[in-house]
Amino acid sequence: MEEIEKYFSDFTETQLQQFAALQEVYTDWNAKINVISRKDLDHFYLHHVLHSLAIAATFAFEKGQSVMDLGCGGGFPGVPLAIFFPETEFHLVDSIRKKLMVVSSVADSIGLQNITVQHARAEEIKNRKFDAVVSRAVAPMKDLWHWSRPLIRRNKSAAENSANGLVCLKGGDLSAEIQQSGCKPYIWEVEKIFPDPFFKEKYLLYQSL
Repeated sequence: MEEIEKYFSDFTETQLQQFAALQEVYTDWNAKINVISRKDLDHFYLHHVLHSLAIAATFAFEKGQSVMDLGCGGGFPGVPLAIFFPETEFHLVDSIRKKLMVVSSVADSIGLQNITVQHARAEEIKNRKFDAVVSRAVAPMKDLWHWSRPLIRRNKSAAENSANGLVCLKGGDLSAEIQQSGCKPYIWEVEKIFPDPFFKEKYLLYQSL
């Protein structure tokens, strides 16, 4: 928890309790379904929660907005973001049903009311639009943008620091991947947001509509 409180301080008591409960809930589930590597579980708040919150340090989702987490896996970045932005609706989507079972259980366990889940591939989602799509290490930028773009509605009234497009967390040398995608994303170094060696060569990318 201290990794989070080092960078963020304006939490309600409920948010603090929810963040504090996450590691135990995920540890219990990990004994049944391996959603987090054991090495990462030992550094749970740094590797998963704080990494997810790089998005919250850069963008502010607003009351009433809806955000899709594409390929949410065990719930990152969607679950930490849903705690951080309790008045924003988060729709977590994954093609693996058992991972969504974990997400639903985690949300119920900590009292998260602003999460829904869907067992689907992004290209199967119809008749839904979101203000933004978030993703962490799921697929190449080219594919993420191809899947995400039809699902994002243009929000002309969004605040200047509110995302209206695709926000993704990625690592490594991204130059070829970005070139192949045809996108021209804004890029932030996560290590400059949260100065820690773990975040070296990890990036936050934003492709707006």
